[in-house]
Amino acid sequence: MPVRPSGLLAAVTAAVLLATAATTTATAANAPDALDAAGHGSQGPKLKGQRIGYFTQWGADSSAKRVQETGQAAKLTIINYAFGNVSAEGTCFEANIEGQGYAYDDYQRPYTAAQSVDGVADAPHQALKGHFNQLRKLKGENRQLKTVISLGGWAWSKYFSDAAATDESRKKFVSSCVDLYIKGNVPKLDGAPEGGPGAAEGVFDGIDVDWEYPGGGGAEGNVSRPEDGRNFTLLMAEFRRQLDEYAAQRAKTQAHGKPRHYLLTAALPASSVVADRLEIPAVSASVDYINLMTYDLHGTWEAKGPANHHANLYSDPTDPDVRQRSADKAVDHYAQLGLPSRKTVLGVPFYGHGWTGVPAGDRNGLYQKATGTAPDLTYKELGARPGRTYVDRAHGASWKYDGDTFYSFDNSEVLTAKARYTRRNDLAGVMIWALDGDDSRGSAVSALDRGLRRH
Repeated sequence: MPVRPSGLLAAVTAAVLLATAATTTATAANAPDALDAAGHGSQGPKLKGQRIGYFTQWGADSSAKRVQETGQAAKLTIINYAFGNVSAEGTCFEANIEGQGYAYDDYQRPYTAAQSVDGVADAPHQALKGHFNQLRKLKGENRQLKTVISLGGWAWSKYFSDAAATDESRKKFVSSCVDLYIKGNVPKLDGAPEGGPGAAEGVFDGIDVDWEYPGGGGAEGNVSRPEDGRNFTLLMAEFRRQLDEYAAQRAKTQAHGKPRHYLLTAALPASSVVADRLEIPAVSASVDYINLMTYDLHGTWEAKGPANHHANLYSDPTDPDVRQRSADKAVDHYAQLGLPSRKTVLGVPFYGHGWTGVPAGDRNGLYQKATGTAPDLTYKELGARPGRTYVDRAHGASWKYDGDTFYSFDNSEVLTAKARYTRRNDLAGVMIWALDGDDSRGSAVSALDRGLRRH
């Protein structure tokens, strides 16, 4: 695959951004098969580009009904449920243990008619409740939509290295994940009626691996090894093998006899340091998409600033950080490592990082020192916050500033520009962290939809 010339393409695309014209053909989303009794998909509306949204288990506004009522569901192709944990024994598991597992929220919590996607309350002895059952109902209302279980994340990547370390451990780990989430054999826990063989079958259409990060650099205490990069390749190949094997076995029991395709994706950071540890061409051969976490380029861990963009599309030559990080720079680096554009998904944040005690300077707080940090706020919260929003169209970035507090975030204009960028560069689409950050009208998802639809 030819390498994309980043500098030239960035300049051309920036000019097009300013002219607000998009010129390339859209990438069509894969539509699932028709929803059967187990919750597997049916031919649905075609959407341009992949629209992958993370649904957080813990979010105050995380409910499948909200995803439906805000209009998000109709504009998405994949929902990634965050997260499944990896045990010290190197397996996927469900439990009700603080900090380790929340099976009650996953599949035990009963929903009332008012809380449910379809207005039907859960029955007392129903085998599947919670988010899992609501996601299955959400697919029933949105035939283009697939759901994927995401494993790991920042807090639950501690034992990925152990699980991936040997051929035996990889087979054991992947088998446990396929059994739990694809076959749906969730355990009965705490004497509750939920769970049992096949109770969650049809909820998930694939697996997303969010190992943060192979080779280290994630949360303190995470296990890491120098050979993690190689083992990550082998782990993804094992996931692909077992998913395909199960699909073939299941097809033998179906009337049409055609194996379905289970999705396999991975979330990878914008960091070139981590990217360079990985065998991108080999990983690409196993996965459907790589979701690039092209955000958190700067943030509140830089407590004294300077106040900087955390998800700018293009590098700014006046950025005081000599690395001049950007989403486009990360996309280009992965392309040079061998990631095909058709498997590249651009990550966008529905939240912002903030600094306080920021003087105006000559750019309304941008690149100024700070006295401290402000709590992260969602797209929804930032929309209601006092202050003025500034947009740097040349570099695909926006921020809100009230004379003292500076928040870097993507407003609707920037989100639309990023979606157009994926189409112009023939990328697979966009990934959202996270859906519960959107407002009650689904404005942020709608902004992405506008950019993906426009020619």
